[in-house]
Order: sequence, then C-alpha cells, then structure tokens
Amino acid sequence: MKTRILIILIMLVAPTVIFCQSFKSPVEYMNYMSDQYKTINQDTWDYTSAVAHGKSARKVEKKRKEVLKTIEKAKEAIKKIKGYDGDNALRDSVISYLTISYDVLNYDYAKIVDMEEISEQSFDAMEAYMLAQDKANERLTDAGKMLQAQQRAYAKTNDITINSEMTEIGKKLDEANKVFDYYREIYLIFFKSYKQEAYILDAMQREDVNSIEQNKNSLITYSKEGIEKLTPIKSFKGDPTIKTACKNMLTFYKKEAEEHINVIIDFYMKNENFTKVKTAFDAKSESKRTQQDVDEFNKAVNDINKASNDYNSINNELNQTRGDL
Repeated sequence: MKTRILIILIMLVAPTVIFCQSFKSPVEYMNYMSDQYKTINQDTWDYTSAVAHGKSARKVEKKRKEVLKTIEKAKEAIKKIKGYDGDNALRDSVISYLTISYDVLNYDYAKIVDMEEISEQSFDAMEAYMLAQDKANERLTDAGKMLQAQQRAYAKTNDITINSEMTEIGKKLDEANKVFDYYREIYLIFFKSYKQEAYILDAMQREDVNSIEQNKNSLITYSKEGIEKLTPIKSFKGDPTIKTACKNMLTFYKKEAEEHINVIIDFYMKNENFTKVKTAFDAKSESKRTQQDVDEFNKAVNDINKASNDYNSINNELNQTRGDL
C-alpha cells in the first residue's frame, strides 16, 4: 500500500476583478498573470488525480513532466513582459514562485520517488518518506504566501479589489490536499502495525518461534497505541469510513497477536517435538522399541494432528479476515 506526494500549486484568485477606479491597464496586467495559472492548475489536477487513483508509475511520471513543461512555458512567457509602470515586483514574485514550484516538482519529487521505493521496508522509512512530502509542500505553501502577499500589495497600490473566490479546479486541488493530509495521518498509524505483522508473517515462513514471539509482543503494543492515537481523530467531514477501516484493522492485529498467534506458535513447537520423537523412534528397530517409545510416538502424532488442524483453521480465518479488512 503506497501513498504518494501531492503537489499542490497555489490556487490564485479567479481572474475576475472589480473596478474601484478606472485602471484598465493594471487590471489587464494582473489578469494576464492570473491567466498563466489556468493551464498549470488543470495539469496539476490531472496529475493529482492520477496519483490519487493509483495510476501506473509511467502514467504518473508523464503527468508530472507535463506540469513541469507548463510551468516552464508560463515562466518564460512572464519573463518577457515588463512590470506595469516600471514596477516589476509582482512579475518577479510570480517568476520566483514558478521557479520554486518547478524545483520542488523536479528535484524534491525525484528524491521522494527514490524514497518511495524503500518506504515500505520499515516504519521509519515510511515516516521519513511522508516527512519529505510535507517539507516539499511547505516550500510551496511558503512561496504561495509570498506571492499572495505581493498580489494584495499590487492590488492595493493600483486600487483593485480582488474577487477572492477560487476557480473550480482551485477548489478541487484545495480539497484534495485536505483529503491527502487526513488520509496520510491515519495511514501512518495503520502502517506501524501493518509492518509489524509483516515481520511476524516473515518469521512464520522461516518457522522462527523466537522471532514470532518477539514481534507478537511488539504488535500488541503498536496496535494498542494505534487505537489510542486514532480515538481523538474526528471523522473527515462526517465521513468515518477510513478511520473505521483503520480501527477495524488495528483491532484485528491486536486480537491476532493476543490470541491467534499463540496457536501458530504451538503448532511449530509441536511440529518440532514431533520431528524429534519420530527421528528417535525411526532410529530404533521394531524389536528394540519399548511401550514407552510407542506411547510417546503416538502422543506426538496426536498432538501434531490436533495442532495442525488448529493451525489450518486459524490461519485460514486470519487470511480471510485480513483480506476482507
């Protein structure tokens, strides 16, 4: 299960403005700046949608490159114009913002893509991966605030009242950002226990009882902590779906570790004992086997048969429930 970076470009105000005085030229100048973002925001939304819906890496990468080309094209176009009445502050702020956006999407994202490849190896790797996403978005947010401040200053100087309503795509991008933030907070809570269970499953493949026991105790701790962390988190706009799904998963992990893993450990121990008893039993000729040898062997057979049935039953139940959740 992956979570990828969401690059949100600034949602500039809609290009509609209200005239307080007849300053047609400065308004046209500001509208021109705003118009450069229409294609950028559309490409960004297409990219965001592709990421959110788990499209192939090739398709997502193609979308990212399209956004980069759009940003570069807008930046070159703005560089060619002069500031209104010799005031280049707004133009330079737009260029600065586009430069930061390009760098984040091009360089920071490249690092994040590399981190994504190893993000599921451990909880620390996943946490670092998500932190890198946060820092990249912080850079964009800070740059966006700087540009918005310059917009307001330009509007005030030229007696322009800005319509602060976002465009439809701007609203979608803003909403997507909130959804991703909410989801990632819950996903990280889930992932800690998810990864711990993965260690148990790996130990089961190796029939390493000591490792199973150690990781079982950690899973009990992490699943309990996860449920506690999840409790104060509110539903997302009244929708408890993802929070409920996470809680159900953590509850499953807790019960698995507290109850069911013991059955699996018992099977491996009984199987190990059966192997030893059978080896010793087979090493003796039939004439040299005592009644105690026969009784011990029969007991080991009965024990492993029961443990095997219990193991298969529990394992099938766990696999089915895990898949459903």
